[in-house]
Amino acid sequence: MNAADAQPVRLTTVHWLILIIASIGFAFDIYELLMLPLIASSALSELLGVPLGDKSITTWIGNLAWGSAMVGGAIGLVGGWLTDRLGRRRVLTWSILIYATSAFASGFAQSVESLFVLRCLTFAGVCVEFVAAIAWLAELFPNPRQRETILGFTQAFSSLGGLLAAGIYGLIVVNSDRLPAIYGAHAPWRYMLMSGLLPALPLIVIRPFLPESPAWQAKRAAGQLRRPSFAELFAPGLRRTTIVTTILFACCYGAAFGAIQLGPTQILPGLPEMTAARTAQDEAKKQVAGMQAMIDQASADDPAGKAQMVDALKQLRKQVGAKGKPIEAARSRLQTFQEMGGLVGRFVLAVAALIIVSRRSLLQLFLVPGLILLPLVFVYPATRSLPQFEWGLAAVALCTVAQFSFWGNYLPRVFPLHLRGTGESFAANVGGRMIGTSASLITTRLAQVMPGDSQFTKVAYAAAAVGTFVYALALVVSFFLPEPHEKDLAD
Repeated sequence: MNAADAQPVRLTTVHWLILIIASIGFAFDIYELLMLPLIASSALSELLGVPLGDKSITTWIGNLAWGSAMVGGAIGLVGGWLTDRLGRRRVLTWSILIYATSAFASGFAQSVESLFVLRCLTFAGVCVEFVAAIAWLAELFPNPRQRETILGFTQAFSSLGGLLAAGIYGLIVVNSDRLPAIYGAHAPWRYMLMSGLLPALPLIVIRPFLPESPAWQAKRAAGQLRRPSFAELFAPGLRRTTIVTTILFACCYGAAFGAIQLGPTQILPGLPEMTAARTAQDEAKKQVAGMQAMIDQASADDPAGKAQMVDALKQLRKQVGAKGKPIEAARSRLQTFQEMGGLVGRFVLAVAALIIVSRRSLLQLFLVPGLILLPLVFVYPATRSLPQFEWGLAAVALCTVAQFSFWGNYLPRVFPLHLRGTGESFAANVGGRMIGTSASLITTRLAQVMPGDSQFTKVAYAAAAVGTFVYALALVVSFFLPEPHEKDLAD
């Protein structure tokens, strides 16, 4: 593409359909990923048979977040290469099918190991979908200003996916008793995971009929499409771009996974407003465990007595869910604040990208306030007040989530067509998913040695430390970020 000379594309019905489908795709990518912060504590508490404040939950949340990102990132890296080899549209379709079916199946998980495997598949599908969708949109709209606008505003729908996740989870919590029982209980986290199948259905049906990237297709038809190579990313002309974008993408994900996403799962239940509900739910779980032990020890010669205990166990399990509803409702509300902040950040980025010429300055517009806000929010409001934490988390999310949209705009401009999917995938998957998400593991491990009167406070302090570090590193490295060429790179 010679983007500098390209005229804006006149939007037809097909183009509008593409934009709608792309926006839905971005929204439900995030919907799938942000299920975990909402359901992790409850799911792990049930599958492990421990109370919410148990250290094993903190450990397993780190394992789930980082482990699934590592596996998903590795598969996503291959998916980016396949995007350059096989085409954008085909890879998009398969990626959606993978994450939708695995998300639905995870609602039937009976162990933490099976939940882990299925979350890996979900993460892999999302990792591939993001890279393929960005390359697809960038090449459908070659005019730079039009492309900046389209990429900025379609990616803003990612935060709507987060809001939708919070809203649907809130509805599920309220109405879970009306849904069919799964393994004899009405656990909201299972229904939430299963809901991941529904939004993907229209995407799977419509996307195969949308056009392929015209630039990629023209190169392939002419026999001029060069074979993508990971080694070429480290050739002299691209080495600095690859290394710097990978580090900065890692820092962006580090702030999100090492701090922000731990707010609803590992920090919220420790706030003063949640103490009564948490204590009541933990007591109900002890009663469930006691009744289960009695059933296991009951004599086979007394089937009637055992049946009565089984009925009592079902009632106790319902009490666990009922007593935990205040926490689940607060978690949904906190997630909503977080996603509202992220949505505002994406729109601010979309507008600022049209005004600020320097991409380096544009990125620093969000790094500087984020570096100040993150430690303040996680040291003070996160340990003292739910209302203050809601607004504080929204502000931190604004600064962090805007950076995700930044990368969607920036990366297509710095990698040539035959390497676009491969280069984007390396930065996003190796830097973001495989390295950046390890911040979750670091935070949950660091929490074990942090000061604090509860596990929740320790996680908040650890999140402040890790988040501050990655923001400071990103600010320093941002000064080395290459400015894109006026014209797109030649193939």
